[in-house]
Amino acid sequence: MTHGNAPVWHASAGLVARYADGSLAEPDAWSLELHLESCPGCAALVSRAVRATAAGAVLDEVRGAVLGGAPARASRSAPDPASAPALSRTARLLWAAGPAVRGAWLPAVLLVAAGAMALAYGGGVPGTRALLLAVAPVVPVAGVALSYGPHADPLYEVAAAGPRGGLRLALTRTAAVLAVSVPLLTLTGLLLPASGAPAAAAWLLPGLALALGTLALASFVGCRAAAGVTAGGWLVAVGAPVPWAPGGEVTARLAEQLSRCLDGAGAQGGWAAAAALSATLLTLRRPAYDRLIPR
Repeated sequence: MTHGNAPVWHASAGLVARYADGSLAEPDAWSLELHLESCPGCAALVSRAVRATAAGAVLDEVRGAVLGGAPARASRSAPDPASAPALSRTARLLWAAGPAVRGAWLPAVLLVAAGAMALAYGGGVPGTRALLLAVAPVVPVAGVALSYGPHADPLYEVAAAGPRGGLRLALTRTAAVLAVSVPLLTLTGLLLPASGAPAAAAWLLPGLALALGTLALASFVGCRAAAGVTAGGWLVAVGAPVPWAPGGEVTARLAEQLSRCLDGAGAQGGWAAAAALSATLLTLRRPAYDRLIPR
């Protein structure tokens, strides 16, 4: 089939039949699955073929268990066909954003931002920007930990095995986490009194380096353990001097330590190098994401 002068590929009946009975070569199957994401006609054709096989009954049971009766409700109030493409795109975006952005992580980020503002302007607590900068780099790390892996996504095995799974899916969900946390926390930092703390955007390179480091380490030990190592290391590094600070000087001591970790070309250059090193290691470890990473 063609559209204008550009050829448009669609799945043939023979290709669909071989996919349904499992005899289609894996590269061809991945190519077909990728095509199905943007072609409702071929997707319906494949769905009918698969339902006609012995796996059809099992798939119906799984679908019923996952959706919890949604098909019956859908049959009573089917969406307008004209709105179906928009709904499909929205569903794909929400799925790609990952469990963190769809779940409890997003309210937690909003609570961090609102809490910092409340402490500064409602409670009169000094040094709230320092407190925010100490927490901000671990917020994306927590989002990464909650976005990818068997502990976070009930459909993880299905997603990881798909043509857009693996490292690509992990990076997409990490980008969604950063897209939410970076502007929100940076803007909040700009609105807080400086009180000797570093600039509001000083946490960006550390946050990126820790997120990439978490993804690289996750290829060895899983997302939760990796997030614990990177986030814990950061919190220990910035919070180590605090317990020995005299009373009333906790935030001042924290601001001093943050200045050592964040201020100046040397500190920021070190974080940039750490981010580049983590990205290189992640590239080398990409094949690990083609398999199921550990819990």
